[in-house]
Amino acid sequence: MIRFLLHTVVLLIVLAAYGQSPLFTAQDTLRGSITPERAWWDLNYYDLDIEVNPEEKYISGSNTIRYKVLSENQVIQIDLQSPLTITKINQDGYDLVYNSIGNAHWVTLLKPQKIGEYNELVVSYSGHPKEADNAPWDGGFSWSTDQNGQPFIATSCQGLGASVWWPNKDHMYDEVDSMAISITVPKNLMNVSNGRLRNVEEGQNSNTYHWFVANPINNYGVNVNIGDYVYFGETYEGENGSLSMDYYVLRDNLDLAEKQFKQAGLMMEAFEHWFGPYPFYEDGFKLVEVPYLGMEHQSSVTYGNKYQNGYLGKDLSGSGWGLKFDFIIIHESGHEWFANNITNKDIADMWIHESFTAYSENLYLDYYFGPEASAEYVIGTRSRIRNDRPIIGVYGVNYEGSGDMYYKGSNMLHTLRQLLEDDEKWRQILRGLNKEFYHQTVTTNQIENYLSEQTNIDLTAFFNQYLRTTKIPVLEFSLKGNKMRYRYTNIVKDFDMPVRIKVNEQEQWLFPRAEWKTENLDAKDTTQVLVDENFYILVKNLSQ
Repeated sequence: MIRFLLHTVVLLIVLAAYGQSPLFTAQDTLRGSITPERAWWDLNYYDLDIEVNPEEKYISGSNTIRYKVLSENQVIQIDLQSPLTITKINQDGYDLVYNSIGNAHWVTLLKPQKIGEYNELVVSYSGHPKEADNAPWDGGFSWSTDQNGQPFIATSCQGLGASVWWPNKDHMYDEVDSMAISITVPKNLMNVSNGRLRNVEEGQNSNTYHWFVANPINNYGVNVNIGDYVYFGETYEGENGSLSMDYYVLRDNLDLAEKQFKQAGLMMEAFEHWFGPYPFYEDGFKLVEVPYLGMEHQSSVTYGNKYQNGYLGKDLSGSGWGLKFDFIIIHESGHEWFANNITNKDIADMWIHESFTAYSENLYLDYYFGPEASAEYVIGTRSRIRNDRPIIGVYGVNYEGSGDMYYKGSNMLHTLRQLLEDDEKWRQILRGLNKEFYHQTVTTNQIENYLSEQTNIDLTAFFNQYLRTTKIPVLEFSLKGNKMRYRYTNIVKDFDMPVRIKVNEQEQWLFPRAEWKTENLDAKDTTQVLVDENFYILVKNLSQ
């Protein structure tokens, strides 16, 4: 325990520099760090098998965890959150002893763990799982009913952790290679989970739905959705062949869904163009109606936007363009590339998920309505940026950065696109990201380095500015005749991002730094200088 207390002290010192003072606990470290009891084994396969009792809001079952031994150790950490309780842990027919601190459970293994071997652990558990207070932001189980009084149930657990409803290795760095999901529900209901439905096992009073995920999947991407569902679907002819696109909606909403979900095919076409092939052809693509707004569960994207465009009917950009698409269909599906294909190793780097996916909204508009529509949308979202704290969070304690990772992050990427002056090269870089880091967990540094290499621009100061501070660069300038005096303020060391301006409607580039510079403008008589709004900076005209 001493190591956790020391870690907490260090974190408090770090947070003082952030201007924040959240108090981290030993439990935060156990949840958010790669502990020695996690590091020695590599996930290979999950077999999750549970029964859901809607009347009692109760679940019970087991998860079989197959893993590869990387180094010798006899203690393994399994995570399961209260009020759920472990009833038994077994390996090779022997019940094992375990010690618990909060949601972390250290299991003492009897069998020698030899490097290179694959072993299995069966964790049985039961209880009343945490009920979601405000899904998906405060997750857990959502126990609801549809308009006919039938149970309508779903899980969501990003940030909170998948161990809120099933036992697992609950850290982002290690994704399981594949998994089976078997969910038993009352006879009149259907369960929809990730991957493909293998079969339905019929019982006297219940049915068990057996799903299988063939691709690596992050823990929070695993989901259970239970309701009086009806099904329809289509086949999309994509870059990697025929892709099944399946839709599960409440019975009374079928007509609405058949109309609204036509956007799913449009989404797939646009995002395969910008990001490359859909990353999970083997598992297919699904939209599943749920009693909350929606979530990016891998190959089982959940939907609750009430069959309307915008974000619950609202345009988050104020530009008008946000009402041209269903926010949940486009945004949550964009996460299939950024969150599910490319996944952050630590939630402190969650900007990798949210910045690129918020940016995908612009690219959808760009594909169908052109770059001006895309630009107007992303610029419009700047009104939602708070600059309250950095986009990157604190490592090792399951602490994400500012919510500005959405729209400050998307404006950062939109700005980077301007620096390239080559939209096709930018598209190939985005596609290259999904190819280079296909089915991988990554760090911010990996993404930064890749973008610097592919753009052939040293983006160190650029990312330091937008990801690690709350400072927005200020371009100060003054005019005298055709001379322009200018500089950047409110910047980090070495920040020198070029910016495009218009002088009497003629474009030219400036190369500001922290020091004052003077530029002879192209026009003989300067009557108007406009700084291109596509660059996420502030502008101060000192001549006025």
